[in-house]
Amino acid sequence: MAPRPPLRKTIRVLLADDHTLVRRGVRLILENEPDLTVVAEAGDGAEAVELARARDVDLAVLDIAMPRMTGLQAARELSRRLPELRILILTMYDNEQYFFEALKAGAGGYVLKSVADRDLVEACRAVVLDEPFIYPGAERALVRSYLDRLHRGDGLPERAITEREEEILKLVAEGHTSKEIGEMLFISAKTVERHRANLLQKLGVRDRLELTRYAIRAGLIDP
Repeated sequence: MAPRPPLRKTIRVLLADDHTLVRRGVRLILENEPDLTVVAEAGDGAEAVELARARDVDLAVLDIAMPRMTGLQAARELSRRLPELRILILTMYDNEQYFFEALKAGAGGYVLKSVADRDLVEACRAVVLDEPFIYPGAERALVRSYLDRLHRGDGLPERAITEREEEILKLVAEGHTSKEIGEMLFISAKTVERHRANLLQKLGVRDRLELTRYAIRAGLIDP
């Protein structure tokens, strides 16, 4: 009798999305595969970071727009704290800027929710093997855009605001006070106010309402 082939290592997945129904659907897709198992679920980016540090996880699948901490912010934090952890962004945003930001944040793949049933399993396996994954159909546009930038002498798109300003923008848009934001980020309320003033100036907006509108357009919070 021929020896049995070695069993493939099961990929332990952390799934983070603030919509329970989305998590349930994604979990069904993943757990239909013998080599994928969801071992933890998070409803926001901050919880995802906490769970990833506490659990034995191989892959974090993160939505972009989540409360408290976005998927991109969580990816940056996880890349710093757990460099061996692989990260995949699962999002509704078919957006070039988000794709580049995801790569800069440490993600190895970018999958659209609209085609998750087709691409997600392949993306999970690829990212764990350190093979970057981007959803089919986007490669040409991204490569063409990148080459156009090089021909114009431009670099990759620059961030309009810093990572800290992005964190504060998101929390302001969610309705938190400067005192609450300071406590969450371990900085003073005065420092929060200074960042907030910088945001108003940089983005050319006047008040929290306009900051919130910007945060929605940027995908930091859901409308």
